[in-house]
Amino acid sequence: MPMLYRLDAAALAVARHFGAEARDDPWAGGHVAPGQFAPVITAGREAIAGPRPQGKAPRRMIPRLWGVPPPPTVHDAPRHGILSVRNLDSPFWIGNLRNSEFRCLVPATMFMEWGRPSPTDGKRRQSWFSCTDQPVFAMAAVWKDSEIPSFALLACEANAALKAQGRETMPVILPPDPGAWALWLNGGWDRVRGMAVPYSSSLMAMRELG
Repeated sequence: MPMLYRLDAAALAVARHFGAEARDDPWAGGHVAPGQFAPVITAGREAIAGPRPQGKAPRRMIPRLWGVPPPPTVHDAPRHGILSVRNLDSPFWIGNLRNSEFRCLVPATMFMEWGRPSPTDGKRRQSWFSCTDQPVFAMAAVWKDSEIPSFALLACEANAALKAQGRETMPVILPPDPGAWALWLNGGWDRVRGMAVPYSSSLMAMRELG
């Protein structure tokens, strides 16, 4: 899973693309590392308790921290929190996955994975992946509110392009379809679970940085 990603677009443009309210989100574009705040698009139900209201709440784009604090029983978790959801049946995540108000979209323009060691110097290069069919794409994610407002990306099996770099998993990238975004944010888990599939390698581009 990525340890870095970029969102090279300002808040208002990103919100407009995904049909969300940006309000006063200060994002101007740049990279996101674990333990940093980044724009996240929700179904707008964070403050709503009880039965689902009539009609749709407007989508909201708000800053959240990348990395969910681990449960108290986990003592060897990374200091930046849990970055990804790999086990969709984990008791720690299943409530957030099954209840649509806890699902969110994480906008990005590219993400970084460490590639295989170079045959010449043995060093790993940064492999940056983007989508050729959507300059700004949405990664499926869930949010939690504990000590801090945070989120974690959903993981799935890597596609051929990432497996060629020695990776086993990748973020779940949603299609460039408003219907897919709406389904992830509002659909029942029985319909949504099948969205956790690799994005097509033919629709991705990669560039390496030393």
